[in-house]
Amino acid sequence: MTIGSSHNHPADIAAAVQNPASLPWAARFPNPPDLCFDYRRLLEQTGGIAHAGNAQHRICIIGAGVAGLVAARELLRCGFERITLIEQSRRLGGRHLTVQVDSPQSTPSTPFEMGAMRMPFFNRTGEAPVDGRSLMAYYAGLYDLKTSDFPNPGTPFVHSTGIYLREGRLAGGTEPQLLIWNNPDGSTPPPTAVLQAVHQKWKLFAERMAMQVAAVFGSQQWPALWSAIVTRYQHVAFRELVRAPCVPTWDPSRPGDFGGLGMSAAESSIFYAIGIGDGSWGAFYDVCSLYPLRTAIFGFSSHLQLVHGRVDGQGMPLPAPFLTEHAVTDSKGVAFATPRYLGLAALDECLMFMPLGEGARSPYERLREQPAGLITDSPVNSLTRLADGSIEVGYRWHQSDALASRQVKQSFDSVIVTVPSWILETRIQVAGFTSAMLPQATIDAYKTAHWETSCKVYAPLKKTFLSARRDIPQILVTDSFVHDVYAYRYNDNYAYDCILLSYTWEDDATKLAAFSDAELVDNCVRELDRILMRCSNVGTRISPFIDTANARVQRWVTDRNALGCAKLYRAGAYQDAVGLMSYNRDYSRLSGLYLAGESFSVDAGWTEPAMRGAVDAVINLCANQGAVFNGGFDLSHYPRYGTES
Repeated sequence: MTIGSSHNHPADIAAAVQNPASLPWAARFPNPPDLCFDYRRLLEQTGGIAHAGNAQHRICIIGAGVAGLVAARELLRCGFERITLIEQSRRLGGRHLTVQVDSPQSTPSTPFEMGAMRMPFFNRTGEAPVDGRSLMAYYAGLYDLKTSDFPNPGTPFVHSTGIYLREGRLAGGTEPQLLIWNNPDGSTPPPTAVLQAVHQKWKLFAERMAMQVAAVFGSQQWPALWSAIVTRYQHVAFRELVRAPCVPTWDPSRPGDFGGLGMSAAESSIFYAIGIGDGSWGAFYDVCSLYPLRTAIFGFSSHLQLVHGRVDGQGMPLPAPFLTEHAVTDSKGVAFATPRYLGLAALDECLMFMPLGEGARSPYERLREQPAGLITDSPVNSLTRLADGSIEVGYRWHQSDALASRQVKQSFDSVIVTVPSWILETRIQVAGFTSAMLPQATIDAYKTAHWETSCKVYAPLKKTFLSARRDIPQILVTDSFVHDVYAYRYNDNYAYDCILLSYTWEDDATKLAAFSDAELVDNCVRELDRILMRCSNVGTRISPFIDTANARVQRWVTDRNALGCAKLYRAGAYQDAVGLMSYNRDYSRLSGLYLAGESFSVDAGWTEPAMRGAVDAVINLCANQGAVFNGGFDLSHYPRYGTES
């Protein structure tokens, strides 16, 4: 681990540490700690999760983000035939948002990942990403998605990283300087003694904890250790963890206590900007410390991948369904975005348009053949449980057409909600559920969930910047308002490379809200020029390489289809997130309602928990409907939070 680089330590030690005998169906390390379960093993079986015992059970899935698409695909594989998928926008993917600008050539343009952009596959060091024990790895292999190592700050995958803190005077001296960090072997520490001291304090804490976790993960001893860690840290904010005294050695009599990082106020200020593995982490200083611990210790920051799409080495899409179509339509003939199979959005498009198996039809074909199987451009606005036990779903059909749009109501036996929880509270009226079906604690948890904003500013970058210039670092980490800057290339074939001019979260993103998109782009470029010109060891502008006319800005908190970028939790609120995660197991049999996706997970801001939440809903729905699970699995093998399987 080096400051700002990918934190590969969990993946490095995984093969070296000998685990005790694992629990049945347990995940291996590294993997998320809650519901320690090998979801990939369940899905990659012939026939998938289960064989439906009640194929005519009417199921509605609300939201066609990655969680809704996974749920639809896996339910169809189980044999359920009456599935309706309702999406409020006219595209698939939710917070997977791959944007492209027009290319002057016939080749595709470089994708801009305005949402999720770097994927953990939970592969161990030495393994190919697709061999990781994760759903992301499973689907990437299934759909032949091309990936490469993500160009995180300070990694061997970038030619250099520039660090600009305290107006260029972190290292002292008479002139402002941009600290240049070259790390071709992955083990070169960051420049200056103060950065190395901050790095060492983080490294000692993280490695000590990861070693103990790896030794028992997935075993009979694991639930108790994780429960002890939760007890110790669930009421501690990340800011407090950074400043808390370190514990030199782990004490088995206090198994959950790994102390803190032991940083001074000055070191904490630097750590705010540098982060633990992928840029600035200061925006997360006030969240529960369990979130950064989960991210760093359990593989969320290991071997992160950039997804190119379902493409060849030149970035050209491989043959795929509907690739050459000018339009695709839903069950009612409403057109929505055609698949392009580029960038991370290719995952969502493959989930919808690729066949379920050799010779089988795709989810798109299966859903579209039903009169109301696939509905787009139609926000759901009500969920009402009726006296007969069914759930009435109300939605505004074809909302973008003022003349044709109308209110529609349809009844289902089960409903899977995958939308962000703030949308569930502000846009969807929920009625008819008793407290035994939908407890007030669950309602309070999704109403008071903390959703972080995030702002991204992307622009096309001239090829000459990465090909010929070495005086300006490829990556910049700053304590300026731009915070994190990434320049990277997919391939030599695309007309342009891309630059993420500014990547900010929470307060750092909120402070940019008053600017128009054009103003924000201009401000970011001017600020980067100011920084580079100010530094005596650079003195060169970056603006000549940037196509500001084709820049794109995404502000997630004001996106009507999201109302936020990632659902996190503050200190003391962790159990609320756990309650949402366990709702399907505890209440869905009575309510017919299932909560799925990142909104109802404890991992926040990642694709993997969104997909696992979808599979969790499918597992519980299958169990409630008497489906026969494949591979000898049953719910006795499925863990509950805080208890042994």
